[in-house]
Amino acid sequence: MIDWSSCPCVERDPQRVSGAWVFSGTRHPCSGSLRNLEDGAQLSDFIEWFPGVTLQQARTVLEHAARSLEVA
Repeated sequence: MIDWSSCPCVERDPQRVSGAWVFSGTRHPCSGSLRNLEDGAQLSDFIEWFPGVTLQQARTVLEHAARSLEVA
């Protein structure tokens, strides 16, 4: 499991999206981005599909996830 608490581009609020980790300033869960990319979506597709998520946020989240997996 990825520890999102140290990723600067995400936030969590128990009153929004059932407390899921989301891209800061949005209601788009981080886990959804990873699933879309696993299913073959391009990063540019993801940015188009989820308004409010910036390319920099998406890259930061992916880098954080990759580093988390390296530690595991």
